[in-house]
Amino acid sequence: MSEAVRNYLRLAAFGLGVCLMEPAYHCAVRAADWPQWRGPNRDAICSETGLLSKWPDGGPKLLWEINGLGIGYSSMAIVDGRLYTMGDLPGQGSGAKTQCVIAYDLATRERLWRAEVGPPHDDGPRCMPTVNDGLVYAIGTSGDLVCVDANTGKVAWRKNLVSDFGGKNPGWKYSESPLVDGDKLLCTPGGRDAVMVALNKKTRELIWKCSMPDIGRKGMDEAGYSSIVVTEAAGTRQYVQLTNKGLIGVSAKDGKFLWGYNKIANSTANIPTPVVHGEYVFCSTAYGAGGALLKLARSNDTVSAEEIYFLNANIFQNHHGGFVRVGDYIYGGHGHGEGKPTCIEMRTGKVMWQQEQPGGGSAGVLYADGHLYFRYENNVVALIEANPKSYNLKSTFSLPKRQGMSGNGWPHPVICDGKLYIRHADVLLCYDVKSR
Repeated sequence: MSEAVRNYLRLAAFGLGVCLMEPAYHCAVRAADWPQWRGPNRDAICSETGLLSKWPDGGPKLLWEINGLGIGYSSMAIVDGRLYTMGDLPGQGSGAKTQCVIAYDLATRERLWRAEVGPPHDDGPRCMPTVNDGLVYAIGTSGDLVCVDANTGKVAWRKNLVSDFGGKNPGWKYSESPLVDGDKLLCTPGGRDAVMVALNKKTRELIWKCSMPDIGRKGMDEAGYSSIVVTEAAGTRQYVQLTNKGLIGVSAKDGKFLWGYNKIANSTANIPTPVVHGEYVFCSTAYGAGGALLKLARSNDTVSAEEIYFLNANIFQNHHGGFVRVGDYIYGGHGHGEGKPTCIEMRTGKVMWQQEQPGGGSAGVLYADGHLYFRYENNVVALIEANPKSYNLKSTFSLPKRQGMSGNGWPHPVICDGKLYIRHADVLLCYDVKSR
């Protein structure tokens, strides 16, 4: 058998065979729901079809807009016709700002309720609420973890990642979007004693906490700015997270620390959510770090993480906007404070193409119906064909300027029921991207 044939078979096994091992998130959602960070499977993949393959001049039709969300970088969860996000809003009575979870009726665009979470932050919250079984979970920048009734906005219970678990709050504060997996609610206080904890999602009872060993000299012993994903790699259901010390894997069953990978960490801010696929984990950070693919393997009662390749920062480093796996390829923005559209063959690390960016700053990335949506921090939105063979920029448009659109355009875009939702601080814009 020739080496070319062997390589083909290896790639075929990577792209097809391991798809049977994709994680299940155990949250019943409708096809049109977007219940948590990066969508139903935390992979920034929207399964909807029949969307526009090219936008008219000036962009898709703006259906409506609302303001009053407050400052913040939080993206939006959408379940059963309601939208949930977070913002720093004037307090009721005193006028002093407080951090809140807020809910809107999408049919009327009326705010249904607001639930106070904790103290405000300079530029607001980052967490995207997680909606599950009639409850909404959110983490404030100071580590306030709340469970809120989705119908009434009443706070059912609360914890604090610092005072209750000894968590280590990073310099730009907590940014994680909590994960629900079955009966467990997962989050990342950070530090050595409780790098990750699992709580009963209904009662807030502690199920387990994971202590973290020293995995290397890079980074600091504190939470990062990423969010947990689930994998069944190496025959073990585990939670993969990027902390400020690097990538880690934690046993879903009992919270046992399984493996760590320090090389991907930088000493400033470790942000993107890892991509898991079969036995593999891909991640990248900026500040001169780079990107890496790991293969997880089981030996007796342990799980090891083998580095398949490492991409230096001049080849690929992702700052804020994250990346998405489509088939055998990773698509995302390259560069510190940049978002140069890039396609990487996931299994080999080969850069298929990399182009100058159509917008300014970093870019939040979303995939739907054969296309990539790059939302740049200067509010340019680009539609790029998800084609590993060549770069094909299909359309761009710029968001209109509105009062209340302060700071950077970092909230990640969402597509739900043929509509593209984009937030900038106090303002939410809804576009029609359904093909007619």
